[in-house]
Amino acid sequence: MDDSTLDKIAELICGNGENHPEYRSSSQLTSFFERAGMPHIVHDGSTRQWWVLEKLKECSREQLALVLKRIVSPREYGGDREKIKSALSCVNEIVYVEGFKITLDGMTPKFVKTNVDFSFDEEAQGELTSLEAPDFLALGLEPGIGEILNNRWEEAQRCVDAGAHLSAIIIMGSLLEGLLLGVFQKNPAIANKCPSAPKDNKSGKVKSFSNWKLAEMIDVAHHVNWLGIDVKKFSHALREFRNLIHPYEQMTTRSNPDEDTCNISWLVVQAAVNDLATALKNG
Repeated sequence: MDDSTLDKIAELICGNGENHPEYRSSSQLTSFFERAGMPHIVHDGSTRQWWVLEKLKECSREQLALVLKRIVSPREYGGDREKIKSALSCVNEIVYVEGFKITLDGMTPKFVKTNVDFSFDEEAQGELTSLEAPDFLALGLEPGIGEILNNRWEEAQRCVDAGAHLSAIIIMGSLLEGLLLGVFQKNPAIANKCPSAPKDNKSGKVKSFSNWKLAEMIDVAHHVNWLGIDVKKFSHALREFRNLIHPYEQMTTRSNPDEDTCNISWLVVQAAVNDLATALKNG
């Protein structure tokens, strides 16, 4: 593997990144390598990430495979689904450039070859083509809301076509909020039992859905496995741009959404619909 890839893996093993599933201290690093089948690797007290990187460089191909499998192993995280999903997402983002990914077959991590493609269509860059609206009706929300969400999708597209990027972003943010609210109202028991559900400071009871903030909806949707970790992160980014509906917010942040921002936001909403539809279907 390339040294830059190994460096990112070392960072993940240490848990130094904000979104990494688990932080590992000096003794925990030694235990990690032991669980990976290399009991002879003992941390010497030096800088953790630098030390792990050097040990990874010394590993054979077979030993690196053991390390990668252990990083995503459900046993490494005691079966914690959120940590397992985070580990898989982080690892596969890192190793994509090496031409493979890791999947789980039950409890067993397996390597799968992938086609690495970083080609760009220069003529297509900067052009925003119309995207077909997601199937909001497939979510089985209360009557009427699916049609409204579909209409907002089409209105956002008209804003994009007219170059009204800020308006498009605001509508997309409202679309995401309405989408999540509709799913929560369809599944109140699951949402209200979530440990991260927002509670009233005085009564200690979970707030009614109409009083939830979009940030809280996104976090809870991820916590109950309705949204993947990647969709959660990008949804928060869309939420921040949605807040530009307030002129002073835009002045303070000096943000000016453009075509690229709209393009990304389209994909966030589409991904959220896909995640929710899959989760509700399987749930």
